Amino acid sequence: MADTHLQLPVSILKGIGPETESSLASMGIGTIEDLFEYFPYRYEDYRLKDLAESGHEEKITVEGKVQSEPSLMYFGRKKSKLTIKVLVGRYLIKAIFFNQPYLKSKIHLNDIVTITGKWDRHKQTITGNEFKSGPNQRESDFEPVYSIKGSVTVKSLRKYIQQALNEYGHEIKENMPASLKEKYKLEDRGSALRTMHFPQSPEEVKAARRRFVYEEFLYFQLKMQALRKYEREQSRGTSQNYDLKRLKEFISSLPFPLTGAQKRVVNEICADLKSPFRMNRLLQGDVGSGKTVVAAIALMATVTAGYQGSLMVPTEILAEQHAESLYNLLTPAGLTVALLTSSVKGKKRKELLERLQNGEIDILIGTHALIQEEVVFNRLGLVITDEQHRFGVEQRRVLREKGESPDVLFMTATPIPRTLAITVFGEMDVSIIDEMPAGRKAIETYWAKKEMLDRVLAMVEKEMDMGRQAYVICPLIEESEKLDLQNVIDVYDMLSIHFKGKHRTGLMHGKLSSDEKEQVMKAFSQNEVQLLVSTTVVEVGVNVPNATIMLIYDAERFGLAQLHQLRGRVGRGSEQSYCILLADPKTEIGKERMRIMTETNDGFVLSEKDLELRGPGDFFGRKQSGVPEFKVADMVHDYRALETARQDAKHLIESKGFWVDPEYAQLRTYLESTGVLDGEKLD
Repeated sequence: MADTHLQLPVSILKGIGPETESSLASMGIGTIEDLFEYFPYRYEDYRLKDLAESGHEEKITVEGKVQSEPSLMYFGRKKSKLTIKVLVGRYLIKAIFFNQPYLKSKIHLNDIVTITGKWDRHKQTITGNEFKSGPNQRESDFEPVYSIKGSVTVKSLRKYIQQALNEYGHEIKENMPASLKEKYKLEDRGSALRTMHFPQSPEEVKAARRRFVYEEFLYFQLKMQALRKYEREQSRGTSQNYDLKRLKEFISSLPFPLTGAQKRVVNEICADLKSPFRMNRLLQGDVGSGKTVVAAIALMATVTAGYQGSLMVPTEILAEQHAESLYNLLTPAGLTVALLTSSVKGKKRKELLERLQNGEIDILIGTHALIQEEVVFNRLGLVITDEQHRFGVEQRRVLREKGESPDVLFMTATPIPRTLAITVFGEMDVSIIDEMPAGRKAIETYWAKKEMLDRVLAMVEKEMDMGRQAYVICPLIEESEKLDLQNVIDVYDMLSIHFKGKHRTGLMHGKLSSDEKEQVMKAFSQNEVQLLVSTTVVEVGVNVPNATIMLIYDAERFGLAQLHQLRGRVGRGSEQSYCILLADPKTEIGKERMRIMTETNDGFVLSEKDLELRGPGDFFGRKQSGVPEFKVADMVHDYRALETARQDAKHLIESKGFWVDPEYAQLRTYLESTGVLDGEKLD
């Protein structure tokens, strides 16, 4: 498209001066093409509704005759309520306008008026937010609503779009292969674009939107599938001929048998290690499904093939825990395991790095310290990263540059919904451990209101009297760290007094130094402290099998995925464990979250629900590089189209025709522009 007028700056349009140009630029609109593709985020429906068919609390537009003089009441400072009676068809209804006292002079008995607002079917009342004298006369009964900034208004934006369509609309090119367009009965790009901005009905918008949803997903998935193919074919992977006999001996020496799911995943990973292509796999497993054991087996395989392995995790506490469990599993099999974090300094660090470079260390575990330049491996064969779902595609590639094309395995205990996994991790193979080790009891989850705190504390005390331990989690109130600290300290003070002389209470929060955190965790894991009051710093990977109760204050402040992660801190031993959600949610979504938590322990079911409630941008707790932003498409609601586009993209990339057939020339040009094909850049 670069050679067309669509790349001209918007300032070429009549009426766009420097100020408007700068406002449009802040909205991401620089060219005529940007203007065309700046779509409305919703549409207002002003078609007149028959009240008999209007739903309760539906937003409707009605036209009627005023049957009473307006009555105006004031209450409080600057607050008012204006009421009139209106005859709409055969219904006499009430119309109420809040804080619009000036309407009184505009409304007269027997006037014909048009009102848009929320319909209360029970009270036969409309709460108006738009009022027009006279009958319903608009350019269109179905109007787009845009997100705007600066000096731009919806009216002026529509005027610029109309002008641009008149002058350059004929240059909008079709970018969809005829075969796919025909297969899915998609509209032409030009007419679909016009419809998005100037629709006549909701049905028209639906058809136009369907076209752009598929287009966005197809282009995104083509990039992902091409990247996957490129990664696979260009990766001079090392074919690791591991010692199968030693590996089988190691697996049979483990203190517990592998579950069916663990065996399946181990086979998938071993096949990747053996293949000449570089492994690029995501391993998903719910809290407690046994990912660490799978990681240990993969690392063992790499070492028997003559390579080194590394495991990278986000926090020091987690690195230390992984180091301990892998040390216990792998040293009896003759492997050398070492830990590298920012706490390892000076002479100790220098020695460790030398031993790593000489090949004396088989397995290195650590935090982000592992990807520093000074860390040089002798022969790195496998890189495992844990909980790195916060990485975008680019960071995942940087990590693989260590060593001569090492195999890469990403692990996460955050069950990522299928829709997000195929989008965010589209260039990877995905393995799932969807089975719990035998003998693990499901955690019982209860939702309790604040007034039931005494009963809840009695339950906590009963567990501690039986020699067990408990976590109490307080939310992180981001607006004010002081407030957050106060919150956790208040709860700690209250519980210390409550259990004084019976059980010891410990305190953990983000303001403590890592040494202080370490001491508290040590005291808790050795049962010197029975009750740990903490902020969410305890969320990832802490393992205390004797803890059987997780009490979460203000649970409505957390997303489902986070609540599930916290719940997974208990239930790690043979005793029955409990999770108590202390919450008084005010919103329906908050109540729904509490209900879902009490009904299921399956992280994948929860993650799908969480995605529906929160949307993809918030799923990982913050907007981040991994989640693509689409203009029209919505990964949650349009997941069927996403799945279809993925299959189509996969089929195209793998077919010979795609790379030569003139029908696909535009798609090939797009892939070249993203840099995926030459591996140089990723946008």
